[in-house]
Amino acid sequence: MAQIGFVGLGTMGKPMARRLLQAGHEVTVWNRSRAAVEELAAAGAKPAAALAEAFARPVVLSILADDASVHEQVLDSGVLAAAECQVHVNMATVSSDLAATAARVHAEHGIGYVAAPVLGRAGVAAAGKLNILAAGPPDALATARPVLAELAARVWDFGDRPAQANVVKIAVNFLLGAAIEATAEATSLVESHGIEARSFIELISNSLFPGPVYSGYGALMAEHRYAPAGFTVPLGLKDTRLALSAAHEHQLALPTASLVQDALLQALAAGWSERDWATLAEVARARAGRPAATQSD
Repeated sequence: MAQIGFVGLGTMGKPMARRLLQAGHEVTVWNRSRAAVEELAAAGAKPAAALAEAFARPVVLSILADDASVHEQVLDSGVLAAAECQVHVNMATVSSDLAATAARVHAEHGIGYVAAPVLGRAGVAAAGKLNILAAGPPDALATARPVLAELAARVWDFGDRPAQANVVKIAVNFLLGAAIEATAEATSLVESHGIEARSFIELISNSLFPGPVYSGYGALMAEHRYAPAGFTVPLGLKDTRLALSAAHEHQLALPTASLVQDALLQALAAGWSERDWATLAEVARARAGRPAATQSD
């Protein structure tokens, strides 16, 4: 049984913490909103009254919203100065700049830092079948690996610099955004010729493009079903901008990312911030002069 601190009990954090409890670990949980803490406490977790209590455990896992949240709660809060943990595993999708800064600040306090963003949604997390993209110093990664293994179908090792794992995750989400935008445009094309979207999605997901991306997002597009969102438009925009920022660090152009960013901005302008980013299909339909679907509102 490991003693684990878990910070951030949002859509992904809550099932991950619950999974660790089910595996028999002692999990101390902290979240800015207390309702999630109380829910996990009822399942056997130890509620932390302050963030420092979670960072008193040997291994700390966190999955906060974005760069700003990591700065506010961890890097700039002073919690690391008194932390007793051996390693902090940041499982959030953050920028490569944030990863480099976090690695430096943790090293200054003698704390190992591992980046371990994940592939998979909440149901996958609950089943312990995530793909975890990990990078960090070998000793820190060795300490974290047994805990990560409880959550993962596979832990992928991407090097000894935490930023490397974050860039891989950013690249994966860029591919998702590009696939969603391409599917949205293709669906709009066939619909403009009187072809049913559902039949088109069935064709591509059972021939050229099998797998969850085209079948899953394609079904949302064909059915105009964007709520509840698995991944919202603002989150898609955040990750697309992370991809563009990472590319700019090396003077690399990502033309497709720029197109996806523009489409997501159009979705926000239409008032669709709470929808799944599969709603890019409605952006494409609007370009073709067809009215946007409202079934999910």
